[in-house]
Amino acid sequence: MVKAIWNNVVIAKSDDTIEVEGNLYFPPDSVNMDFLVLSGTKSTCPWKGVAEYYDVAVDGKVINDAAWEYPDPKEKAWHIKNYVAFWKSVEIRK
Repeated sequence: MVKAIWNNVVIAKSDDTIEVEGNLYFPPDSVNMDFLVLSGTKSTCPWKGVAEYYDVAVDGKVINDAAWEYPDPKEKAWHIKNYVAFWKSVEIRK
């Protein structure tokens, strides 16, 4: 079971993550969206498409843009549609 943890809280956990470019993407139903707030930040990957970012908020503490997903990915990245990846201080524990 892979877990995404921050501030001693499990934000996501799954046995079905997908690794892309060194990042583990969690299936949408494995992520506790109560801890994610859409930030408005976006970035574009030439082969995946436009990513939308989330702030991670736990117990009044926030990490800006610490999670992202591809809600409408390009064809080659369709397998990670709506999957969520984490970075910055979010610990990925295998």
